[in-house]
Amino acid sequence: MAAQKRALDDSSSTHKTKKPKISQQPENTQPVSATTNLTADEVDFPRGGGTSFTPLEVKSIRAEAMKEAHEELFNESEIAARKGKKSKRKSEAAASSKKSSQKVEHAARIEHLNYKRMSVGMKIFGQIIAIQPLALIVSLPNQLLGHVPITNISSQLTTLLERMDVDEDEDAKESESEDEEEAESRSKVPELSDFFHNGQYVRATVTTLHVPGSTDVTGLGKSRDETIRASRRVELSLTPERVNAGVQKSDLKAGYTLSTSVKSIEDHGYLLDLGIPDISGFLAFKDVEAELLGKLQIGQLLDATISSISKNGRTCNVTVNPQAFVSSTLTEVNHVSSVLPGTLVQTLITAVHPTGINLQVLGFFDGTVDEFHLPRRMTEKSLKIGLKVKARVLYYLPSAPPKLALSLNEHVVRLTSRDVIPQGSDTHFPMQEIYPIGTLVNDVKVLRVEAERGLTVRLDSGVDGFVHISHISDEHLLSVSNSGPWKPGSLHRARVLGYYSFDGLLQLSLKPSVLARKHLQVTDVHVGEIIKGVIKNLNDSGLFVSLSETVDGVVWPNHFADIRLKNPSKRFKIGATIKCRVLVVDAERNRVSLTAKKSLIESDLPRITAFEHAKIGVVALGVIFKVLPKALMIEFYNNVKAIVPIKEVSEEPVENLSSLYTPGKVVKIRIIALKPEEKTIIASIRKSGAVYKPFSPDISGVEIGNIVQGVVFEIHKENAVLALQPSNVRALISINNLANHRGLSAAQLKVALKAGDKLEALVVVSRNTENNFVIVANKPRLKLSLAKSVISLDTVESGQSVGGRVVRHTAYGVLVKLSSHIGGVLYPTDVSDDFGFDHGLFITIGRNIDARVQIRELFDDFVKDWKPRFELHQLVQGRILSAEADTKKVEMTLRSGDLSKPVALTFSALAPGQHVDGVVKRIEEYGLFIQIDNSKLSGLCHKSQDADFAVALRGFRENDRVKAVIVEIKDKRISLSLKPSRFAVEDTDDPQANDQPIDELDGVDVQSSRSEAGDEDSSDDDESVMRVDVNTQPQLQHSYATGKSSNAPLKLSDYQWFGDTVDVDASHSHESDDSDDEAPSKKKKKRKEIEQDLTAQMHSKAPESSADFERLLLGSPNSSYLWIQYMSFQLQLSEIEKAREIGRRALDKISFREEAEKLNVWVALLNLENAYGIDETLEKVFKDAARANDSKTVHLRLASILDQSDKHKKAEEQYKRTCKKFGLSSKVWTSFAEHYIQRGEIEESRKLLPRALQSLEKRKHLKTISRFAQLEYKFGEPERGKTLFEGIVDSHPKRWDMWSIYMDMEARRSDIQGLRNLFDRVLKLKMTSHKAKSFFKKWLELERRLGDEEGAEMVKQKAIEWTQRSNNSS
Repeated sequence: MAAQKRALDDSSSTHKTKKPKISQQPENTQPVSATTNLTADEVDFPRGGGTSFTPLEVKSIRAEAMKEAHEELFNESEIAARKGKKSKRKSEAAASSKKSSQKVEHAARIEHLNYKRMSVGMKIFGQIIAIQPLALIVSLPNQLLGHVPITNISSQLTTLLERMDVDEDEDAKESESEDEEEAESRSKVPELSDFFHNGQYVRATVTTLHVPGSTDVTGLGKSRDETIRASRRVELSLTPERVNAGVQKSDLKAGYTLSTSVKSIEDHGYLLDLGIPDISGFLAFKDVEAELLGKLQIGQLLDATISSISKNGRTCNVTVNPQAFVSSTLTEVNHVSSVLPGTLVQTLITAVHPTGINLQVLGFFDGTVDEFHLPRRMTEKSLKIGLKVKARVLYYLPSAPPKLALSLNEHVVRLTSRDVIPQGSDTHFPMQEIYPIGTLVNDVKVLRVEAERGLTVRLDSGVDGFVHISHISDEHLLSVSNSGPWKPGSLHRARVLGYYSFDGLLQLSLKPSVLARKHLQVTDVHVGEIIKGVIKNLNDSGLFVSLSETVDGVVWPNHFADIRLKNPSKRFKIGATIKCRVLVVDAERNRVSLTAKKSLIESDLPRITAFEHAKIGVVALGVIFKVLPKALMIEFYNNVKAIVPIKEVSEEPVENLSSLYTPGKVVKIRIIALKPEEKTIIASIRKSGAVYKPFSPDISGVEIGNIVQGVVFEIHKENAVLALQPSNVRALISINNLANHRGLSAAQLKVALKAGDKLEALVVVSRNTENNFVIVANKPRLKLSLAKSVISLDTVESGQSVGGRVVRHTAYGVLVKLSSHIGGVLYPTDVSDDFGFDHGLFITIGRNIDARVQIRELFDDFVKDWKPRFELHQLVQGRILSAEADTKKVEMTLRSGDLSKPVALTFSALAPGQHVDGVVKRIEEYGLFIQIDNSKLSGLCHKSQDADFAVALRGFRENDRVKAVIVEIKDKRISLSLKPSRFAVEDTDDPQANDQPIDELDGVDVQSSRSEAGDEDSSDDDESVMRVDVNTQPQLQHSYATGKSSNAPLKLSDYQWFGDTVDVDASHSHESDDSDDEAPSKKKKKRKEIEQDLTAQMHSKAPESSADFERLLLGSPNSSYLWIQYMSFQLQLSEIEKAREIGRRALDKISFREEAEKLNVWVALLNLENAYGIDETLEKVFKDAARANDSKTVHLRLASILDQSDKHKKAEEQYKRTCKKFGLSSKVWTSFAEHYIQRGEIEESRKLLPRALQSLEKRKHLKTISRFAQLEYKFGEPERGKTLFEGIVDSHPKRWDMWSIYMDMEARRSDIQGLRNLFDRVLKLKMTSHKAKSFFKKWLELERRLGDEEGAEMVKQKAIEWTQRSNNSS
């Protein structure tokens, strides 16, 4: 309540011992301002601490004041008499005594601070209670609030904001197109939450006062929060130059506390802005690390305590120790402006009132403490007159004489938050934790009534609260009476609305409407509940709904309705009531998200509000928020999300999800899997129906051999999943088993079989108890009962059904025995009605000779519906592909082509012992791979076929022609031999090799084969025997490196993209003509020479068509090199679009584990779009690549591509964008600098270094500076690089790696004398012998390369001396 005004004759306030002597002045003279330095002629005891008394007089006056204060407690009459005597002694001031008394009485009046008493420039102490993105909300004394815009924190932070604004304007176009960079663009300027925390005390200055109801202040925006609304009236500033205004340099002494801001970061500490002219502060890194503050940032505010002043008076050392700041007490000042708010001062109690106490501060100034800031635990002795107490300054009014407001409250003096000790506990808890907002409190007792302000009340726990007059009753009250229903001592029921943190009070309300309100704040709203509200506003961003007086909600556009609304304004009218369901409650952002979708509001299905609530099998509704190519992203309540794979979307295959589903659509899903470690929910739409029942995990009731029945649940490639009835146990049945049982092919069965089909007469064949499923098969059919009558040729009739037994397979069909004397032939065409048409054609080519034509051999091109083109007895012409005499099987083709061309050999045409001609296609350590002529088959001549194979192998090269003998054909693999013993004499009579010798690989015309070169594609395998595919279509033969497995990726190192195979020099083919009689040793030597010559000229044929590439890619789908060459091949044909498609195919085919291979393809696509595309396509590929790979790597690759293609301007823009996004990466900055310096823009490159050091972490500074120095050596000024390295080794002399780099750079200049000086310097430092050895070794090498022998000897001598010195010291 408002403090009572003392009477002028109140003895407790007439303490005039130190009343200033006012000289005779005219009555209309204005009081001197607080900032004026009074002289001795104007006043004997001026404001601000100055005095004209001698030190002896001051001491005498102080002693007399203490004596009078002590006697005043016992004898007021004596005090009055003494005052009379004192007034006589000061007769010279009698004329002005009455006026001075009035001024003293006015200064000692106890008053509450309110908005009317505030003025611009007033300094005040406050406590942060909320941190907004662009402002701080501050609690001030006497239940007031203020706000600090982000531009009023510090001048350094404001400069950073302005600089960021300029950068964003320049890059506006880039920012619009890059969502990923929005958050990164602000990373250079720290958030306010990085500087401040709730509960922190701050010193502030009032900059602006707004009248009630004024427009919103920038930085706060619109809010329903009463605290934020109230704070808009007072705008504060925390900048040191305003808060510390009036403080002189002479006031800065050890122990003085003040607010500072970080101006810059130096080598050994931080340079601080004190806001005081001609002096700066310095804070050492070690002091920051000691307080565990982490890395400070430019513009950050610090509460500092002066520790020492430099001799020149230009800098002062400070400490940020919180304990030193709290305990530092101000004992002496030169001026009242030096007493900053928040300062702890020594005071003397001069008077005690019901509404507070009067104090004398520092022996000169008057101060008051209102009832809200008295000690919580006070007694009569603790506040007796004459007692010295420590108080903290809250604010002072710039009046004459100055009057200070102080606080004796324990939590303000200790700079802590108000805490509470609950009943029955000894632990202190924060007031906000014991009494959260919305708490209902009974039996609240009224302590004081302030007629125009409200009520001061006390709770049972001893915590005080304040009820504003507007929250006492639902009716409008102009004033409150002491005798009304809210008189002192009355008890009431109240509700907590908030906190006056600075005063340590609860903000309470007694209004019945507030007590009955359901939603007082956002946390009172529960996710999933149905709530009604009033439409407040509608715009493109959403529908805003008022849920209560203090809580608002928003309905986003995709939640307006179950369908997309074209005109939402027709459905939603401002002021209308709307029924919604709560989707998300975000307490931190004070936001409630709602949904107006009718399906969600009326649904009774479970609502998933947390990952822990998700259980497998639960059916719920969700909203699609993103459609991916292979999945749907579903959102439940409270931002819980799930993923629906494309296979779980529908029973039918879905090609394009975006055509069926759009964001905002409500879908019914069933949870089918959970991944707790990843917090991932897997859901299914197709299993969400009521028919679906999860499989029973209990399979104990199903035993092997049981006859069961089931319903088809899913159909896979080789198995079908069944749900056994009625146990609902999961079962698997083979597709082949079911097809055989029904007499169908597997493909036909998959078409006929549908989910939901019922299968009966199944037998359980095995059980899997680990995975809880069983395997079933069709029950075998009973054998047909054959007629018992005797069958004879006389009784058998056409069309009669008879039983028989298959006895043999023949070329014509199957021999079936009907009886002991009668048999028959079952032709293949009579096996089933559609046998031929399902598998191809059977053609009669001669008497009792039929040939088969497979479907693939009917046409040159693919024909889907081929059956109508043929009919029985149709005459056709074809070519025999193969004929097996033993089995009498004939394969035929109807494809077009030269019918006279020899038919390629097939597997069936080969037999062991057969002699074949071939070409050596690959040479391995374990043997030769030989492709057989006139076929697509290859075989292996293993080294076991010859004892001296290793020596003989040297006589062969690829494409040599040889003769071989088939040793064995097993498992479609052909083993060959070149041993001479396997050849007859006539086989070796080759007209080209009549006079040539036979070496270790007898039977092979070695020299003749060297002069021939085959033109066929390479075909080999790394296995010991070659597997041959009998398929007559062209097959791809893979080429693998020695020792690699068959699954290894294909290498292209043997290919020349535009070259042909090279003929080997045939001169060696004539050297051996006369060598029949030479010794074997000479032959070996000769073969060694051949090996050296041929190895140097070994080549292979390159892919020359799309088909070649496709065959190669079948074997190496993960080879980015092969994919890129394929793209290059298409570009040579001007097929740009095909090259793009190939690149996209590569990204789909390459395994997700091969990240490097995928990155290579992305870079190739970037190069393609840069060369042949437009800016839009390049940007699109770049964004996709950045999302799929490491974003920083892709950014740098694009910049490099642009730079190499001479698009320097775009490259520069890309580097800027990369630095903006990855400002914490040293590589980004150095790459940008290299770009500038290589283009000759050396100054631009140098400007990047300070920017880089400002953005990078300190641990990266040395590496970055070193890299910039190396660039100077290579492209710029070596002297500048030398200067940078000197700075590094000077500040970090033990960084031996920096010394080594420095020496290497100097070695590039060939300055041997400079190198000698460097080695001398580094070897004088203390180091290990191992490190010294490396330096001496390096020095010796440089001396031999750049110096002379004398220098080398000097190095050796110095090494000996260093070793001796090291041994002596140890």
